[in-house]
Amino acid sequence: MRRKPVERLVAEGGQGEGGTLRRSLGMWQLTMISIGATLGTGIFVVLGEAVPKAGPAVIVSFVIAGITALFSALSYAELAGTIPVSGSSYSYAYATLGELVAWVCGWCLILEYGVSVAAVAVGWGQYLNELLDGTIGVTIPASLANPPGDGGIFNLPALIVVLLCMVFLLGGAKESARANTIMVVVKIAALLLFCGVAFQGVKAGNYAPFMPLGVAGVSSAGASLFFSYIGFDAASTAGEEAKDAQRDLPRAIMLSLIIVTALYCLVAAVAVGALPWKQFAGTEAALAGIMKDVTGQSFWAVLLAAGAVIAIASVVLTVLYGQTRILFAMSRDGLVPKAFSKVHAKSGVPRTNTIIVSLFCGVLAAAVPLGQLADATSIGTLFAFALVNVAVIVLRRTRPEMKRSFRVPLSPFFPAIGFLLCIYMMGSLDVVTWEVFGAWMVVGLLIYFFYGRKASRLERESAGETETPAVEPAAAE
Repeated sequence: MRRKPVERLVAEGGQGEGGTLRRSLGMWQLTMISIGATLGTGIFVVLGEAVPKAGPAVIVSFVIAGITALFSALSYAELAGTIPVSGSSYSYAYATLGELVAWVCGWCLILEYGVSVAAVAVGWGQYLNELLDGTIGVTIPASLANPPGDGGIFNLPALIVVLLCMVFLLGGAKESARANTIMVVVKIAALLLFCGVAFQGVKAGNYAPFMPLGVAGVSSAGASLFFSYIGFDAASTAGEEAKDAQRDLPRAIMLSLIIVTALYCLVAAVAVGALPWKQFAGTEAALAGIMKDVTGQSFWAVLLAAGAVIAIASVVLTVLYGQTRILFAMSRDGLVPKAFSKVHAKSGVPRTNTIIVSLFCGVLAAAVPLGQLADATSIGTLFAFALVNVAVIVLRRTRPEMKRSFRVPLSPFFPAIGFLLCIYMMGSLDVVTWEVFGAWMVVGLLIYFFYGRKASRLERESAGETETPAVEPAAAE
C-alpha cells in the first residue's frame, strides 16, 4: 500500500537510465497524438465488428462509448495537469492508491496498449490489400494476410506496419510527432471524403429497424467500441516530453475527444445508411466497400483505402509510443527490468524498450485474430480508466491544496459516474473476454509478488539499498 509522493513523481520526470527524455511537444502535437491514437480504430477497423452487434443503433453505441470516455477524460485531464508524467494512470494510482493497485493498473495498460497496437495492425493488412488490388491488381495471399483462425497462417502486413512505426519512434519524439501530424490530417480528409461520397447512397430504409438487437446489443457494441477512445490516454503518456504539460495536456485531451466523437458518429451514421447492417458481418474494410458500392467505381474505394492505410499506421505509431512510455515509468520505479528505462543519450529515446515492445506487438498482431484482441483491449482500458476516476476522488481528499491546472466539474459526482460507467461497460463484455482478463491479472499478480514487490525502488530504499532522492515527501504521504 506504499505510495509515491506526487512531488517525487514530478521531480523524476524525464529521468531514465543513462539519459533523459526531451521536452519538445507543444499542445498541437499532443492533440495530434491523442487524435492519432484514437481516430481510425473504431471507424476503419472495428466498425465491421460492432455493426452486427447493434445494427443501425451502432451510432448510439458510439455516443455511449464517447460519453463513458468523456467522464474518464475529465479525470485524466485533471490528473495529467497535476501529475504530468509518462506513467499516465499507472503513476496516478501510485500516488493515490498504493503500489499494488498501481501495478495492477500498469499491467492493464500493458494489455491495453500492447494488444491494441496488434489489433489495429491486423486491420491495416485488409486495407493494404484493397489498395494493392485497386492499383496494381495484386493482393497479398490470404495465408500471409490473416492470422491463424481467420483463414491465414501469419499476418505479414501487421508485422510490417509495427516495424515501420518502430523505425519512426527510434528517430525521436519530435520527429515521430511530426510524421503523426501529417498522417492525422490525411485520415481526417479521408473520412470527410467518405462522408461526402457515401452520403449519395444513403437510404432511409437501412435505418429500420433501428435497434434490431435491443439495448443489450447497443451496450455490447459500445463496450467493444470503447477500444476506439483510448487516444487521450496516449496523450497523457507524453507528460515528460511536453513543453508545458500542466497547461497543454488537459486542453489536448478534451479537444481531441470532441473532434474524434463527432467524426465517429458522422461516419457511422453515413455508413449504416448506405449499407444494410447485416452486410457488415465479416468485413474489416467496410468503408472502402461502401464507397465502391455507392459509386460503382473502384477509384473512390482505392482512395479511401490509401487514406485508411495511412490512418491506421498513425494509430499504431501513437499507441506504440504510449506503451513504451508506460513501461519506461514502471521500469524507473523498479517494477519491471531496467532495460525499459534506458534512454539513448543522442536521440533521447528509450531505444531498447521501443525495440522489445515493437517486436512483441508485431508478432502478436501476426498471430492473433482481431475480434479477440479488440475486446481484450476494451476490458483493460475500462479497468484502468475506472481506477483513474477513483484516483481523482482520493487525491482531492488527501491533497486538496495542490495546484490543479484543470479541475473535474462537480467532483466527486462526475468521477463517480465515470467509474460506474466503466464498470457497467466491463459487464457488457462476453465471458471469454473476462476469462482472458482474469488469466492476465493472475499472471500480473504472480509477477508482482515474486519480482516487482522486492525489486521496487521504494522497497529497496526502505531497506537502505539505495539513497532516497532529495525530494521532500508531502505531509499527507
